[in-house]
Amino acid sequence: MKVPAIKKLLHHDLSELKKAEELLSEEQAPQIEIEGEDEGEKLTHVFGAIWIKEKVASGEMNEREALRAFTEKVRNSIN
Repeated sequence: MKVPAIKKLLHHDLSELKKAEELLSEEQAPQIEIEGEDEGEKLTHVFGAIWIKEKVASGEMNEREALRAFTEKVRNSIN
C-alpha cells in the first residue's frame, strides 16, 4: 500500500472509484489510472480511496483523519 497512490485517487469522484473497483474485481482494466505493482495493490488503493471518501461524505472525519484511520486499519490487519 502506498499512501501517495491513494491520495491521487481521492481526486476522482466516488462513482468513478466504485466502477474501477468493480472492473478490477472482474480482472478488467479500470478506466482511471491506479498505481500499484499488481491488481491486489491497486485494489487496496481503490478500497482506501472509497473508504476515505465515504467517511468524509458522512461527516465522520476530514480527509486527513480518514486517510490516517485507513492506514491504521491496514497496519492492524497485517499484524
